[in-house]
Amino acid sequence: MHKQIKILTIFVSLVLAASITAAPFTRPHPAPRGLRAGAVYVLTNQADNTVKVFGRNANGTLNPDGEFSTGGAGDPVAQPQDPPVDPLASQGALILRNQFLFAVNAGSNQISVLRVRNTGLDLIDVVDSGGIRPISVTVYDNLLYVLNEGGTPNITGFTIADDGTLTPLAGSTQPLIGGMAADPAQVSFNEDGTLLVVTERAGNRIDTFTVDENGLPSAPINNPSNGMTPFGFAFNNDDFLIVSEAFGGTPNQSAVSSYSAAADGTLSVISGSVPNSQTASCWVVINGKIAFVSNTGNGTISSYNVNEDGTLTLLNATAANTGPTSAPRDMAISTNGQTLFVQLDGGQTVASFRIGRNSGTLTLIDTDTGLPFGAQGIASK
Repeated sequence: MHKQIKILTIFVSLVLAASITAAPFTRPHPAPRGLRAGAVYVLTNQADNTVKVFGRNANGTLNPDGEFSTGGAGDPVAQPQDPPVDPLASQGALILRNQFLFAVNAGSNQISVLRVRNTGLDLIDVVDSGGIRPISVTVYDNLLYVLNEGGTPNITGFTIADDGTLTPLAGSTQPLIGGMAADPAQVSFNEDGTLLVVTERAGNRIDTFTVDENGLPSAPINNPSNGMTPFGFAFNNDDFLIVSEAFGGTPNQSAVSSYSAAADGTLSVISGSVPNSQTASCWVVINGKIAFVSNTGNGTISSYNVNEDGTLTLLNATAANTGPTSAPRDMAISTNGQTLFVQLDGGQTVASFRIGRNSGTLTLIDTDTGLPFGAQGIASK
């Protein structure tokens, strides 16, 4: 397993120096904030951590719209087991729920809450994460859980007040099964908040935690991953779990699996390791019946159809080609379901793609630069 992770690190590290080549765009004049169709938020993940805001125009293109402090410190330096272009190696570093953004501060071991307003972002709260190097957060109703990957990795819970402030939830901290060797990538609730899921890359396992009526998790339940190096994942509206599998960065070996979850937290494979012939599939987002997967190792995005029974069908192995050295990773979908936003080039670029209806195809419509190397985490509305 360590050999596979080393292969992933070496392979993806080759993408540091270049960026995608895109046709020139005619940029629209910036629209007043009140007239914007939506927004995209990117966590810069720097020593002075900030969230950079882009206004989303009706056609999906973006315009810079300010930068706001998280009150904490990010960490743009990758861990030894991770490629330099992927400092947090996680999905869910920045999430948007209702009027609040929740952000990790991996360098200061904190979580920040920012309120979204028409005029920008207001910093509401900064709290200790309950562990070391938080990399992923998830929210259901008035509960937030964070994944701390450093030291002895754990998940820790908080309650969210109406004003967005966080209060630690006593008795909520649970360790991961793999302990210090877990190398986790993401934490997320399922659709109804009864289950928490964490992927362990190094252990090739998926930890699940049932959540009781008080918001407290059970001890971790050990579920073997169908494929090697499970990374990012998402639940669809039918509560099927879709998980990317990087296979240690082995060229052309990546895949995606789907699972159902029982009430006791055990997972059952529905579609096992459906291949896409790409390299280092890592991030997953779902738009209706279509799941998009970013392939960091060879600069592509794949699309899958998620059928009514949870089975997966590969639609396009290369729904988009972002360039062999672009290292696509974090992704977000606009609330109207028409645009996919993807972080490229070590976080320095956001590419916008128009989503083909029911086809799983992607058409590049915009690229925006000006972000620092190491930016990680993206959310949109």
